[in-house]
Amino acid sequence: MSTQREQDEARIRQRMGQVVEAIGVKDLEALRGIYATDVVSFDVEPPLQHVGIDAKLANWARVFTVFEKVAYEVRDLKVTVGEDVAFGHCFGRLSGTLGNGTTTSGMWVRGTFCFEKSGGEWLVTHDQASVPFDVTTGRGVTDLEP
Repeated sequence: MSTQREQDEARIRQRMGQVVEAIGVKDLEALRGIYATDVVSFDVEPPLQHVGIDAKLANWARVFTVFEKVAYEVRDLKVTVGEDVAFGHCFGRLSGTLGNGTTTSGMWVRGTFCFEKSGGEWLVTHDQASVPFDVTTGRGVTDLEP
């Protein structure tokens, strides 16, 4: 029999799978059910932060208009679970076919997700995607592989 912590970790991993799935089919409503209404997101795209579910979904909507077909991959997900908060970190890659027909393999980013258990469900309350940068040039380094 599994412990509550193991069950919670499995549910969080399932949630991350739902994120991947929803992005792949461009389903904003499915994403709405995964994020808290007051989610704060530090994404690779301006502005510096996106506050609230509407801002987070607007960011995804912009991505969905750029890509004709889109995929999101999560690699090396690590999860730490507490009683009603948890966090995970991973590598993530957005790829697919752009609206102009160009296929892109995307770039790997570092991802962090914070969750809160609310009403028995784990919701993303914070996420951050970041790109390493070269301190001598100030430019992002986008060709790294995990």
